[in-house]
Amino acid sequence: MADRKRPSAQNIWDFVMLGCTIGAFFYLGKTFLSNLQGTLADPDKEKHEQARLKAKANLQRIQKQREFEAGERHDGEGLDQRGPRVEDLVLNEYENLVALEVVAPEDIAVGFNDIGGLEDIIEEIKESIIYPLTMPHLYSHAAPLLAAPSGVLLYGPPGCGKTMLAKAVAHESGASFINLHISTLTEKWYGDSNKLVRAVFSLARKLQPAIIFIDEIDAVLGTRRSGEHEASGMVKAEFMTLWDGLTSSNQQGLPARICVLGATNRINDIDEAILRRMPKKFPVSLPDKSQRLRILQLILKDTKTDPHNFNIDYVARVTAGMSGSDIKEACRDAAMAPVREYIREHRASGSAMSSIDPKKVRGMKTEDFFGRKGGGQILLDNHSKASAKARAAATPSSTDEYEDVEEVDEETTDTATSARGATDFQLD
Repeated sequence: MADRKRPSAQNIWDFVMLGCTIGAFFYLGKTFLSNLQGTLADPDKEKHEQARLKAKANLQRIQKQREFEAGERHDGEGLDQRGPRVEDLVLNEYENLVALEVVAPEDIAVGFNDIGGLEDIIEEIKESIIYPLTMPHLYSHAAPLLAAPSGVLLYGPPGCGKTMLAKAVAHESGASFINLHISTLTEKWYGDSNKLVRAVFSLARKLQPAIIFIDEIDAVLGTRRSGEHEASGMVKAEFMTLWDGLTSSNQQGLPARICVLGATNRINDIDEAILRRMPKKFPVSLPDKSQRLRILQLILKDTKTDPHNFNIDYVARVTAGMSGSDIKEACRDAAMAPVREYIREHRASGSAMSSIDPKKVRGMKTEDFFGRKGGGQILLDNHSKASAKARAAATPSSTDEYEDVEEVDEETTDTATSARGATDFQLD
């Protein structure tokens, strides 16, 4: 009997092992098929998960900075205008990709005080855009009429401070700043670009007050043409529909606290429908003499200058027709002249380069701006004209050459510059 029971117990054990094996294979197969199905359904699942984690971390970092700034004020002003908490936000996979473009103010070192010559534009941006977005209660007596405009355009020649002004807005506005790149809206899957455009505005509504900044906006929202690719036309149509569509206001009829900020040096290439949605247009043109003087003061505030041989007013005059970027590069070349001179003298004396004392470098002189052609042809031409006038006036001493020189004919220079700017627009 014992021998008969033994095979029966062995069979039961074999059946148990077989069942466990089948169950394990079934579980592994189901898990594998589920993962395979998820991969086939969403090939970018891993990318979207990483974007979700990075977006959450980015938004949390921005929120902590805002709470810290609010705590330093020791009052509750503006706390209700800073948008919802990150923990309360539910973002989809496309909004997570756009959330990576939200800029933290502490990541930008440019403020309004660092911009020279654009004080009028800065004040109007504060009064008509930033304040209505972040402090709408100031305009509650006429909220629909005094609300922030739906779009703002900064246009003008290259190098005049458009992007720098946008950086200052991101740093000091207090609104959520979405720095939208062209690559963010470009996807390999058909239709994903449209969903990303929708995600831009849906995320802005969740984070409002919000500013959406698009640099070189003419490349994204240029004039629609008959031979344009279908996907590009759909992106523009989606952008305009969401920008000024049925969902652009709340239940009370007040416009959403969202503003699209664009910058371009080719305003004629922007679609007319886009320009209609940007009622505020600020021309950022080449700086005049007072603006150039302010720019030079900001650039050279920490630079050692020769108190007897440096005339900043003269430099401001001879830089007529130059953009802010050109002036900065001219100052860079001029600041290098004393360093280059000291290095050559030190090397000629046979001393080791490691023993150079930066305190012995002389201060910058006015003539350092004209020693090399790297400062710009406009600068050299203006200096040549001014020097010719100074020689004709028989200036008694070389020390007074830069003080008594007559004003550079800015009207002629500005006319030539305007013509050059118009040519640049056509060439672009």
